[in-house]
This record gives sequence, C-alpha cells and structure tokens, in this order.
Amino acid sequence: MQAQRRQLHILTVASETEIDSAFAELVKRGTGALFIGGDAFLNSRREQLVALAARHAVPTIYSLSEAATAGGLISYGPSRKAIYRQLGIYTGRILKGEKPGDLPVQQPTKFELVINLKTAKALGLTVPPTILARADELIE
Repeated sequence: MQAQRRQLHILTVASETEIDSAFAELVKRGTGALFIGGDAFLNSRREQLVALAARHAVPTIYSLSEAATAGGLISYGPSRKAIYRQLGIYTGRILKGEKPGDLPVQQPTKFELVINLKTAKALGLTVPPTILARADELIE
C-alpha cells in the first residue's frame, strides 16, 4: 500500500466569528474535508457549522448524530442513547446505596454512523456501498 501524503490542519474556534474565519481559511487552503469534534460550544453552533459546510461545499464529518440530522454529511460517534442508558443504570445503583467511587469508569462501547444521502448528493459525492452497509441510519 502506498502512503498518501495529506496535510492535517487543526483550527480552533471559541466564538461565532472565529467559526466564519475558520471556514474562510479552509476554503483558502483548498481543504478537501473537515472533521468537527463534539464539544458544548460546537454543538451549540451546529446549524451554523452545517450551513457553512454546505455553502463552501466542504465534506464534513461530525461526532454527534444531530449534525447529520440537521443536514451535515456524516456523523460518527458514541451512541448518546447508550450513554444515557448507562447513566440511568449507574444512577439506580447509587440510589440503592452503592458508592460512586466504587463504580468502574466505563468507555462508550456502541458507536453510530449516520449518513445524510441528501447532503452527499448536493456535494456530488457517491458513498461507497460498503460504507452504506455499515451505517446505522441513512437520511434520504
């Protein structure tokens, strides 16, 4: 297998205007794709991020499924439903008397892949059948 020479750029944002500036920088650099991590600030600006990605035709993957539902191309990340279920189990155990410090720290074990086919079509992208087969949800 031959290595593909790709350059990774990490941009950080802390305000709404910095998001606009970051997208302008992406376009200027000719960025071919974008990953947006999941944090409270970025999640609160989901609609802005999805709109900018569409306007600038930048294929974008998000860590929260709500972004794909809102028009983003792809999301891949821990199942929030499974996390909340585990949270409920731990809450029940604590309410029954277990000490929080005695409960093991757990990592997510269920991840979800959501693909927005309408967005893929708008970007002129064809999602390979092998990826479609792995998706937990397809938005058409």
